[in-house]
Amino acid sequence: MQFSQLTNRINGEGAAAWDLHEMAIKDAMAGKDVIVLSVGDPDFATPAAITQAAIAALKAGDTHYQQVAGRREVRQVIAQQFQSSHIPNRMPTINADNVMLFAGAQNALFAAGLCLLDAGDEILALDPMYVTYEATLGASGANLIPVAMPADSGFRFDAKATLNAITPKTKAILVTNPNNPTGVMMSDSEIDSICDLAIRHDLWVIADEVYDQLIFEGEHISIAHRPGMFERTVTLNSLSKTYAMTGWRVGWAIGPTALVDHFSNLGLCMLYGLAGFTQAAAYTALKESQAESEHIRVTFKQRRDLVYEALKNIKATPILKPSAGMFIMMDVRALGMSGLEFANALYEATGVAVLDAGAFGKTSYGWVRISFTVDNTVLLEACKRIRGFIDQCQQDNP
Repeated sequence: MQFSQLTNRINGEGAAAWDLHEMAIKDAMAGKDVIVLSVGDPDFATPAAITQAAIAALKAGDTHYQQVAGRREVRQVIAQQFQSSHIPNRMPTINADNVMLFAGAQNALFAAGLCLLDAGDEILALDPMYVTYEATLGASGANLIPVAMPADSGFRFDAKATLNAITPKTKAILVTNPNNPTGVMMSDSEIDSICDLAIRHDLWVIADEVYDQLIFEGEHISIAHRPGMFERTVTLNSLSKTYAMTGWRVGWAIGPTALVDHFSNLGLCMLYGLAGFTQAAAYTALKESQAESEHIRVTFKQRRDLVYEALKNIKATPILKPSAGMFIMMDVRALGMSGLEFANALYEATGVAVLDAGAFGKTSYGWVRISFTVDNTVLLEACKRIRGFIDQCQQDNP
Protein backbone atom coordinates (compact mmCIF):
# COMPACT_ATOMS: atom_id res chain seq x y z
CA MET A 1 0.00 0.00 0.00
CA GLN A 2 1.15 3.55 -0.74
CA PHE A 3 1.37 6.47 1.64
CA SER A 4 0.99 10.19 1.07
CA GLN A 5 3.88 12.50 0.20
CA LEU A 6 3.46 13.98 3.66
CA THR A 7 5.17 10.91 5.12
CA ASN A 8 8.31 11.83 3.19
CA ARG A 9 8.19 15.47 4.28
CA ILE A 10 8.00 14.57 7.99
CA ASN A 11 10.82 12.03 7.77
CA GLY A 12 13.49 14.49 8.93
CA GLU A 13 17.21 13.81 9.25
CA GLY A 14 19.13 13.43 12.50
CA ALA A 15 17.49 10.19 13.65
CA ALA A 16 20.84 8.41 14.04
CA ALA A 17 21.84 10.80 16.82
CA TRP A 18 18.87 9.62 18.89
CA ASP A 19 19.70 5.91 18.50
CA LEU A 20 22.42 6.26 21.11
CA HIS A 21 20.07 8.05 23.49
CA GLU A 22 17.47 5.30 23.15
CA MET A 23 20.16 2.68 23.82
CA ALA A 24 21.29 4.57 26.92
CA ILE A 25 17.75 4.78 28.27
CA LYS A 26 17.30 1.05 27.69
CA ASP A 27 20.61 0.28 29.39
CA ALA A 28 19.74 2.52 32.35
CA MET A 29 16.43 0.71 32.80
CA ALA A 30 18.36 -2.57 32.77
CA GLY A 31 20.46 -1.32 35.67
CA LYS A 32 23.69 -0.72 33.78
CA ASP A 33 26.20 1.91 34.88
CA VAL A 34 25.31 4.67 32.43
CA ILE A 35 24.89 8.44 32.71
CA VAL A 36 22.36 9.96 30.31
CA LEU A 37 23.32 13.50 29.25
CA SER A 38 21.69 13.32 25.84
CA VAL A 39 18.25 14.86 26.35
CA GLY A 40 16.75 18.12 27.64
CA ASP A 41 14.36 16.68 30.22
CA PRO A 42 14.83 18.30 33.64
CA ASP A 43 15.37 15.81 36.48
CA PHE A 44 13.15 17.84 38.82
CA ALA A 45 9.69 16.66 39.76
CA THR A 46 6.91 19.04 38.79
CA PRO A 47 6.36 21.38 41.77
CA ALA A 48 3.86 19.85 44.19
CA ALA A 49 1.35 22.72 44.06
CA ILE A 50 1.02 22.28 40.30
CA THR A 51 0.43 18.55 40.57
CA GLN A 52 -2.05 19.05 43.40
CA ALA A 53 -4.03 21.52 41.28
CA ALA A 54 -4.43 18.86 38.60
CA ILE A 55 -5.44 16.24 41.16
CA ALA A 56 -8.02 18.56 42.70
CA ALA A 57 -9.44 19.35 39.26
CA LEU A 58 -9.72 15.64 38.44
CA LYS A 59 -11.48 14.92 41.72
CA ALA A 60 -13.86 17.78 40.98
CA GLY A 61 -14.82 16.19 37.66
CA ASP A 62 -12.83 18.52 35.40
CA THR A 63 -12.73 15.94 32.61
CA HIS A 64 -14.99 17.41 29.95
CA TYR A 65 -14.45 19.18 26.63
CA GLN A 66 -12.75 22.56 26.86
CA GLN A 67 -12.50 25.66 24.69
CA VAL A 68 -10.42 24.83 21.65
CA ALA A 69 -8.15 27.84 22.20
CA GLY A 70 -7.81 27.08 25.90
CA ARG A 71 -9.39 28.51 29.03
CA ARG A 72 -9.56 32.25 28.92
CA GLU A 73 -8.08 32.74 32.39
CA VAL A 74 -4.97 30.76 31.44
CA ARG A 75 -4.57 32.61 28.16
CA GLN A 76 -5.08 35.96 29.92
CA VAL A 77 -2.28 35.24 32.41
CA ILE A 78 0.05 34.30 29.54
CA ALA A 79 -0.84 37.51 27.70
CA GLN A 80 -0.32 39.68 30.79
CA GLN A 81 3.03 38.12 31.64
CA PHE A 82 4.27 38.47 28.08
CA GLN A 83 3.05 42.07 27.92
CA SER A 84 4.93 43.01 31.09
CA SER A 85 8.11 41.04 30.37
CA HIS A 86 9.87 43.96 28.66
CA ILE A 87 10.32 47.50 29.97
CA PRO A 88 9.69 49.81 28.24
CA ASN A 89 6.86 47.94 26.57
CA ARG A 90 6.63 48.86 22.90
CA MET A 91 4.04 46.25 22.01
CA PRO A 92 0.33 46.90 21.45
CA THR A 93 -1.91 45.91 24.34
CA ILE A 94 -2.77 42.20 24.08
CA ASN A 95 -5.13 39.89 25.90
CA ALA A 96 -6.38 36.28 25.88
CA ASP A 97 -7.56 36.67 22.27
CA ASN A 98 -3.90 36.84 21.21
CA VAL A 99 -3.06 33.47 22.77
CA MET A 100 -3.77 29.87 21.74
CA LEU A 101 -2.92 26.90 23.94
CA PHE A 102 -1.36 23.81 22.36
CA ALA A 103 -0.07 20.43 23.49
CA GLY A 104 3.46 21.83 23.79
CA ALA A 105 5.47 24.32 21.76
CA GLN A 106 6.19 21.58 19.20
CA ASN A 107 2.47 21.37 18.45
CA ALA A 108 2.30 25.16 18.25
CA LEU A 109 5.13 25.20 15.70
CA PHE A 110 3.33 22.60 13.62
CA ALA A 111 0.21 24.77 13.62
CA ALA A 112 2.20 27.89 12.73
CA GLY A 113 3.66 26.10 9.72
CA LEU A 114 0.24 25.03 8.48
CA CYS A 115 -1.33 28.46 9.00
CA LEU A 116 1.50 30.60 7.59
CA LEU A 117 3.17 28.52 4.87
CA ASP A 118 2.04 27.00 1.58
CA ALA A 119 3.63 24.35 -0.58
CA GLY A 120 6.72 25.78 -2.27
CA ASP A 121 7.19 28.62 0.23
CA GLU A 122 10.55 28.99 1.94
CA ILE A 123 11.22 29.59 5.61
CA LEU A 124 14.70 30.56 6.77
CA ALA A 125 15.93 28.86 9.94
CA LEU A 126 19.08 29.76 11.82
CA ASP A 127 21.45 26.79 11.90
CA PRO A 128 22.05 25.05 14.29
CA MET A 129 18.40 24.47 15.11
CA TYR A 130 16.25 21.97 16.99
CA VAL A 131 16.19 18.61 15.20
CA THR A 132 12.45 18.43 14.46
CA TYR A 133 12.09 21.85 12.82
CA GLU A 134 12.57 20.67 9.24
CA ALA A 135 10.04 17.85 9.45
CA THR A 136 7.54 19.89 11.49
CA LEU A 137 7.48 22.79 9.05
CA GLY A 138 7.87 20.53 6.03
CA ALA A 139 4.44 19.10 6.76
CA SER A 140 3.03 22.24 5.15
CA GLY A 141 4.92 21.56 1.92
CA ALA A 142 7.23 24.51 2.55
CA ASN A 143 11.00 24.24 2.28
CA LEU A 144 13.20 25.00 5.26
CA ILE A 145 16.35 26.89 4.26
CA PRO A 146 19.17 26.71 6.85
CA VAL A 147 21.18 29.89 7.42
CA ALA A 148 24.51 29.18 9.08
CA MET A 149 25.52 30.75 12.38
CA PRO A 150 29.19 29.73 12.10
CA ALA A 151 30.85 27.82 14.92
CA ASP A 152 34.00 29.90 14.53
CA SER A 153 32.01 33.04 15.37
CA GLY A 154 30.48 31.45 18.46
CA PHE A 155 27.29 30.46 16.61
CA ARG A 156 26.23 34.10 16.31
CA PHE A 157 23.60 35.44 13.94
CA ASP A 158 24.93 36.41 10.49
CA ALA A 159 22.79 39.23 9.08
CA LYS A 160 24.51 39.22 5.67
CA ALA A 161 24.05 35.47 5.19
CA THR A 162 20.40 35.79 6.19
CA LEU A 163 19.84 38.63 3.72
CA ASN A 164 21.50 36.63 0.95
CA ALA A 165 19.21 33.67 1.66
CA ILE A 166 16.02 35.67 1.09
CA THR A 167 14.30 34.97 -2.23
CA PRO A 168 10.88 35.82 -3.69
CA LYS A 169 9.68 32.53 -2.17
CA THR A 170 10.74 33.42 1.37
CA LYS A 171 7.72 33.74 3.64
CA ALA A 172 9.17 33.62 7.16
CA ILE A 173 12.21 33.43 9.44
CA LEU A 174 12.39 30.97 12.32
CA VAL A 175 14.44 32.19 15.28
CA THR A 176 15.23 30.22 18.44
CA ASN A 177 16.21 32.58 21.23
CA PRO A 178 17.84 31.35 23.42
CA ASN A 179 19.19 28.78 20.99
CA ASN A 180 19.00 25.02 21.35
CA PRO A 181 21.58 23.42 21.20
CA THR A 182 24.10 26.24 21.75
CA GLY A 183 22.55 28.25 24.60
CA VAL A 184 23.51 31.45 22.74
CA MET A 185 21.23 34.42 23.32
CA MET A 186 20.71 37.05 20.64
CA SER A 187 22.01 40.54 21.26
CA ASP A 188 20.03 43.73 20.95
CA SER A 189 21.65 44.56 17.61
CA GLU A 190 21.05 41.06 16.25
CA ILE A 191 17.36 41.32 17.12
CA ASP A 192 17.25 44.71 15.38
CA SER A 193 18.76 43.14 12.24
CA ILE A 194 16.14 40.41 12.15
CA CYS A 195 13.35 42.93 12.63
CA ASP A 196 14.74 45.11 9.84
CA LEU A 197 14.90 42.15 7.44
CA ALA A 198 11.39 41.02 8.35
CA ILE A 199 9.85 44.46 7.83
CA ARG A 200 11.76 45.29 4.64
CA HIS A 201 10.92 41.96 3.02
CA ASP A 202 7.43 41.56 4.53
CA LEU A 203 8.21 38.31 6.35
CA TRP A 204 6.67 36.51 9.29
CA VAL A 205 8.93 35.71 12.22
CA ILE A 206 8.36 32.54 14.23
CA ALA A 207 10.12 33.04 17.56
CA ASP A 208 10.76 29.91 19.65
CA GLU A 209 11.41 31.19 23.17
CA VAL A 210 11.00 28.06 25.30
CA TYR A 211 14.25 28.70 27.19
CA ASP A 212 13.55 32.36 27.95
CA GLN A 213 13.20 31.70 31.71
CA LEU A 214 16.43 29.69 31.96
CA ILE A 215 18.83 32.60 31.43
CA PHE A 216 22.11 32.86 33.34
CA GLU A 217 23.60 36.09 31.98
CA GLY A 218 22.25 38.92 29.90
CA GLU A 219 18.74 40.03 29.06
CA HIS A 220 16.32 38.14 26.85
CA ILE A 221 14.66 40.21 24.13
CA SER A 222 11.40 39.08 22.53
CA ILE A 223 11.14 40.05 18.87
CA ALA A 224 7.42 40.72 19.21
CA HIS A 225 8.18 43.62 21.56
CA ARG A 226 10.05 45.54 18.89
CA PRO A 227 8.10 48.35 17.14
CA GLY A 228 6.13 47.08 14.17
CA MET A 229 6.87 43.43 14.90
CA PHE A 230 3.95 42.07 16.91
CA GLU A 231 1.65 41.93 13.89
CA ARG A 232 4.16 39.80 11.99
CA THR A 233 5.51 37.61 14.82
CA VAL A 234 4.37 34.30 16.30
CA THR A 235 5.94 33.70 19.72
CA LEU A 236 6.09 30.10 20.92
CA ASN A 237 6.64 29.02 24.51
CA SER A 238 5.73 26.30 26.99
CA LEU A 239 5.82 25.19 30.61
CA SER A 240 8.09 22.22 29.88
CA LYS A 241 11.51 23.57 30.84
CA THR A 242 10.58 26.38 33.21
CA TYR A 243 8.39 24.31 35.52
CA ALA A 244 9.73 20.78 34.86
CA MET A 245 6.54 19.85 33.01
CA THR A 246 7.83 18.20 29.83
CA GLY A 247 5.28 15.38 30.03
CA TRP A 248 2.29 17.62 30.72
CA ARG A 249 2.36 18.98 27.17
CA VAL A 250 1.30 22.58 27.71
CA GLY A 251 2.52 25.22 25.28
CA TRP A 252 1.18 28.23 23.46
CA ALA A 253 1.47 30.64 20.58
CA ILE A 254 1.08 34.41 20.91
CA GLY A 255 0.27 36.50 17.87
CA PRO A 256 -2.25 38.71 16.06
CA THR A 257 -5.89 37.83 16.69
CA ALA A 258 -6.48 36.97 13.02
CA LEU A 259 -3.78 34.31 13.21
CA VAL A 260 -5.07 32.98 16.53
CA ASP A 261 -8.51 32.61 14.90
CA HIS A 262 -6.89 30.43 12.24
CA PHE A 263 -5.13 28.43 14.95
CA SER A 264 -8.49 27.85 16.61
CA ASN A 265 -10.00 26.59 13.36
CA LEU A 266 -7.06 24.23 12.94
CA GLY A 267 -7.49 23.13 16.54
CA LEU A 268 -11.03 22.04 15.73
CA CYS A 269 -9.55 19.67 13.16
CA MET A 270 -6.60 18.51 15.23
CA LEU A 271 -6.62 18.56 19.03
CA TYR A 272 -9.91 20.08 20.21
CA GLY A 273 -8.43 21.67 23.32
CA LEU A 274 -6.28 20.61 26.24
CA ALA A 275 -7.66 18.62 29.19
CA GLY A 276 -9.23 20.77 31.86
CA PHE A 277 -7.15 19.36 34.69
CA THR A 278 -4.00 20.06 32.68
CA GLN A 279 -5.07 23.67 32.29
CA ALA A 280 -5.76 23.89 36.02
CA ALA A 281 -2.17 22.83 36.60
CA ALA A 282 -0.95 25.35 34.03
CA TYR A 283 -2.84 28.18 35.73
CA THR A 284 -1.27 27.30 39.07
CA ALA A 285 2.19 27.17 37.50
CA LEU A 286 1.83 30.58 35.91
CA LYS A 287 0.17 32.30 38.89
CA GLU A 288 1.74 30.71 41.95
CA SER A 289 4.95 28.86 41.12
CA GLN A 290 7.52 31.56 40.30
CA ALA A 291 9.68 30.66 43.32
CA GLU A 292 9.94 27.04 42.13
CA SER A 293 10.75 28.22 38.62
CA GLU A 294 13.53 30.44 39.94
CA HIS A 295 14.93 27.52 41.94
CA ILE A 296 15.12 25.48 38.73
CA ARG A 297 16.91 28.34 36.93
CA VAL A 298 19.45 28.84 39.74
CA THR A 299 20.13 25.10 39.91
CA PHE A 300 20.77 24.92 36.18
CA LYS A 301 23.14 27.88 36.41
CA GLN A 302 25.09 26.13 39.16
CA ARG A 303 25.28 22.98 37.06
CA ARG A 304 26.34 24.97 33.99
CA ASP A 305 29.19 26.46 36.00
CA LEU A 306 30.19 23.06 37.39
CA VAL A 307 30.40 21.42 33.95
CA TYR A 308 32.16 24.41 32.43
CA GLU A 309 34.83 24.47 35.14
CA ALA A 310 35.33 20.71 34.87
CA LEU A 311 35.78 20.66 31.09
CA LYS A 312 37.04 24.11 30.05
CA ASN A 313 40.76 23.35 30.27
CA ILE A 314 40.79 20.42 27.85
CA LYS A 315 42.67 22.10 24.99
CA ALA A 316 41.76 19.50 22.36
CA THR A 317 38.02 19.91 22.89
CA PRO A 318 37.04 23.54 23.57
CA ILE A 319 33.57 24.16 24.96
CA LEU A 320 31.09 26.98 24.51
CA LYS A 321 29.78 28.50 27.73
CA PRO A 322 26.01 28.91 27.29
CA SER A 323 24.13 31.99 28.44
CA ALA A 324 20.90 30.03 28.83
CA GLY A 325 19.31 26.61 28.64
CA MET A 326 20.43 23.23 29.95
CA PHE A 327 23.18 22.19 27.53
CA ILE A 328 26.84 22.84 26.89
CA MET A 329 28.53 22.34 23.52
CA MET A 330 31.91 20.65 23.03
CA ASP A 331 34.01 20.81 19.86
CA VAL A 332 35.55 17.38 19.14
CA ARG A 333 36.87 18.06 15.62
CA ALA A 334 40.51 18.11 16.73
CA LEU A 335 40.18 14.47 17.83
CA GLY A 336 39.58 13.49 14.20
CA MET A 337 36.03 12.33 14.89
CA SER A 338 32.58 13.46 13.92
CA GLY A 339 30.19 14.25 16.73
CA LEU A 340 28.40 10.96 16.14
CA GLU A 341 31.64 8.96 16.19
CA PHE A 342 32.72 10.67 19.41
CA ALA A 343 29.35 10.11 21.09
CA ASN A 344 29.29 6.41 20.17
CA ALA A 345 32.89 5.82 21.23
CA LEU A 346 32.43 7.75 24.49
CA TYR A 347 29.38 5.71 25.39
CA GLU A 348 31.04 2.42 24.57
CA ALA A 349 34.08 3.29 26.68
CA THR A 350 32.49 5.11 29.63
CA GLY A 351 28.71 4.70 29.64
CA VAL A 352 28.20 8.47 29.30
CA ALA A 353 25.61 9.37 26.65
CA VAL A 354 25.89 12.74 24.92
CA LEU A 355 24.20 13.87 21.72
CA ASP A 356 25.79 14.39 18.32
CA ALA A 357 25.20 18.10 17.68
CA GLY A 358 25.45 17.46 13.95
CA ALA A 359 21.81 16.41 14.23
CA PHE A 360 21.01 20.10 14.74
CA GLY A 361 22.51 21.16 11.41
CA LYS A 362 25.68 21.29 9.35
CA THR A 363 26.99 24.26 11.32
CA SER A 364 27.40 22.14 14.45
CA TYR A 365 28.96 19.13 12.71
CA GLY A 366 31.91 17.94 14.79
CA TRP A 367 30.37 19.10 18.07
CA VAL A 368 28.44 17.24 20.78
CA ARG A 369 25.73 18.55 23.09
CA ILE A 370 26.04 17.70 26.78
CA SER A 371 22.99 18.22 28.98
CA PHE A 372 23.29 19.10 32.66
CA THR A 373 19.98 17.56 33.70
CA VAL A 374 21.31 15.35 36.51
CA ASP A 375 22.53 16.24 39.99
CA ASN A 376 26.00 17.57 40.78
CA THR A 377 27.48 14.29 41.97
CA VAL A 378 26.49 12.51 38.78
CA LEU A 379 27.63 15.44 36.65
CA LEU A 380 31.08 15.43 38.23
CA GLU A 381 31.41 11.71 37.61
CA ALA A 382 30.31 12.19 33.99
CA CYS A 383 32.87 14.97 33.50
CA LYS A 384 35.58 12.76 35.01
CA ARG A 385 34.76 10.00 32.55
CA ILE A 386 34.64 12.41 29.60
CA ARG A 387 38.04 13.87 30.51
CA GLY A 388 39.51 10.39 30.89
CA PHE A 389 38.16 9.33 27.52
CA ILE A 390 39.57 12.40 25.77
CA ASP A 391 42.95 11.88 27.45
CA GLN A 392 42.97 8.29 26.20
CA CYS A 393 42.08 9.42 22.68
CA GLN A 394 45.03 11.82 22.70
CA GLN A 395 47.40 9.14 23.98
CA ASP A 396 46.25 6.73 21.28
CA ASN A 397 46.64 9.40 18.58
CA PRO A 398 49.40 11.78 19.72
